[in-house]
Amino acid sequence: MRVNFEYDMHLQYENRALKARIRELESGAAYVRMQEECEKRCREMEREVRKLKTELENAVRQLRQNREHWFQVYGDMEKEHKKVVERKQGEIRRLQKLCEKTAIAYEQMHEKYLGQLHLRYAAESALEEEKRKNQKLRAQLNRDYENSSIPSSKSLRPKKVANSREKTGRKPGAQPGHKGHCRKKQESTVPTAFLPPPEAVLEDPDFKKTAKTIIKQLVSIRMVLDVTEYHADVYYNAKTGERVHAAFPDGVINDVNYDGSIRAFLFLLNNDCCASIDKSRKFLSDLTGGKLNISKGMISRLSREFALKTEPERRAAYADMLFSPVMHTDCTNARENGKGCYVYVCATPDGKALYFARAKKGHEGVKGTVAEDYQGILVHDHDITFYSYGTEHQECLAHVLRYLKDSMDNEPGRAWNKEMHGLIQEMIHFRNETLLSCNLDPEKISGFEERYLKILETARKEYEDIPANAYYKDGYNLFLRMEKYMQNHLLFLHDFRVPATNNEAERLLRNYKRKQAQAVTFRSFESIENLCQCMSMLVLMRLEDPANIYDRVSRIFG
Repeated sequence: MRVNFEYDMHLQYENRALKARIRELESGAAYVRMQEECEKRCREMEREVRKLKTELENAVRQLRQNREHWFQVYGDMEKEHKKVVERKQGEIRRLQKLCEKTAIAYEQMHEKYLGQLHLRYAAESALEEEKRKNQKLRAQLNRDYENSSIPSSKSLRPKKVANSREKTGRKPGAQPGHKGHCRKKQESTVPTAFLPPPEAVLEDPDFKKTAKTIIKQLVSIRMVLDVTEYHADVYYNAKTGERVHAAFPDGVINDVNYDGSIRAFLFLLNNDCCASIDKSRKFLSDLTGGKLNISKGMISRLSREFALKTEPERRAAYADMLFSPVMHTDCTNARENGKGCYVYVCATPDGKALYFARAKKGHEGVKGTVAEDYQGILVHDHDITFYSYGTEHQECLAHVLRYLKDSMDNEPGRAWNKEMHGLIQEMIHFRNETLLSCNLDPEKISGFEERYLKILETARKEYEDIPANAYYKDGYNLFLRMEKYMQNHLLFLHDFRVPATNNEAERLLRNYKRKQAQAVTFRSFESIENLCQCMSMLVLMRLEDPANIYDRVSRIFG
């Protein structure tokens, strides 16, 4: 109810206001007032318009002044700008000419530079080529018995082996308490010589003989010429004309015959001691006071005679060597009338060895040797031919160590060759120690194989980063060889019957090389064959009875 009341009151007030407004409008007073206010407002606006016009005129006038001033400034600036532009254009033209000259000079210098660069590249290439050639020549000059297969006797610059023993301050020779190596007493061959006592002892009754006797020997040697002369009476049959005499002993054929002792002496002197035929003849003549002067032909025929008489023993040794689980083999150069040929050797760990003379190398050379029919483990140098024979193979690590030493000398910047050299030495020492203890350590062997592979990987990375020299690839070729034939390098770690080196065969071949050095060249291939057969038999004889070689050779000759 209160809301309706307030609303009604509001409407009443509004109604009264509207009625008053209507009355005012009807009377015209409102119009008069409004007109007055409008006129007043118009006058005010006119005054404002006049004021604005005045300000506008002032602004226009100021604008003209400013425009004229800026036009003047702009003209001055334009003139100055033109001067600057002209000056800059002149500078530009000068610089353009300078650039053109510089460009020409640059082209000339560039061409000259390119020419010098080509010369430099050519010089560097030539220098690098000469360095590589120099490295190859230096590698060839530095090769000796330590880093190649050259024997120490052939080295141009023999090295003095340093004495690594520490000084003890003691006097040289045997030390106190050392058991001396006395000379071995021999059996007396003549009646004992009893020395009489001194006369002073016999005359003095105070001296009494003791049970002690001092015995000393004087050993001498002399060549005794024993000559047995046989006489056989001849009987004649008058009816038949037949002549008959007593039979002479075996070996007595010619007027003068030499028995096995003389033949054995000359044979061993010429073939085993590597004395020439002339020196052997002269030595025997000197020993006999010039009584014996043996012909060269007889001495040269001794090798063939000995070889024929000992053929059954060599055949038996050939058959025995086929059953050996391990065998060494190697070959060396020989000379026949200045032409090249070869000598092969096959040897077993028990000491048996046979030499073979061959006209050719390779499979033709192996044919007829023990290696051709052998079915065991072959120990050899890196000769690919031998891989066609035997069942398993062990390469000589002594050669590998020499080749690694060569790589270390000629490729000092690489690490793999030093690491591999140390590893192989360590493996060989391990094998030697294990042989004494008979204690095989599979983990240790596996560790060696892993290190071997790791070093090969190091070598591969080194040769990828810095490729091998075109003139010296021995180190890189050795790396490829060791990678391919790894199993043939490490077989000795898994089988204790297998040695790490082929030194046994090389030692036997040195016997032939000594004879080759003395003879220089053989006059026929048959002579080399006879020498090989004789050397084979001497090795077998020393294996059986090394103390009686001379007596046995004498018996063979008869």
